[in-house]
Amino acid sequence: MSSSSLTSGVAGRYAAALFELADGAKAIDAVESDLDGIQTLLDESADLRRLVESPAFTKEAQGKAMAAVLDKAGAKDLTAQFVGVVADNRRLFALPGMIKAFKQMAAENRGEISAEVTSAIALTAAQRKELSASLKEKLGSNVTLSETVDPSILGGLVVKVGSRMIDTSLKTKLNQLKYAMKEAG
Repeated sequence: MSSSSLTSGVAGRYAAALFELADGAKAIDAVESDLDGIQTLLDESADLRRLVESPAFTKEAQGKAMAAVLDKAGAKDLTAQFVGVVADNRRLFALPGMIKAFKQMAAENRGEISAEVTSAIALTAAQRKELSASLKEKLGSNVTLSETVDPSILGGLVVKVGSRMIDTSLKTKLNQLKYAMKEAG
């Protein structure tokens, strides 16, 4: 994926700025680790998601709450300052997109390709390793997997790499069969 496609939009611009700061401070891995922690907190806490997404909270309330969360999580100063600026500019709603864009930039910087994988159930370590090896063989470089569990696909995988998508989900196969049967008669 090209850097220009990552830096479009609010989330991309903020992520690009953070990436430049982290690169200058030789702290890309530390900031990425902090962002992973923030994403985990957002995934696990409906209250934190509501704080980040809702315009009903003042920027001061959002800033103080996020500062407390990041302090308790042990985030580095650069990450905490960045999130503070994001809150002060009333852009916390875009934080998940910023995290995703930063992670893609970090992976690209390491010469890795990022792949989004959706499965009906969580992948085992062996499945993850096999999928990574298969993608590395096909794409010619290391692959970082970003996993999502979506029970609605019933089985199989949906793998997105850049603008390419491989959909082997049972849901898609059943839909294709349904349409084929309608056409037949």
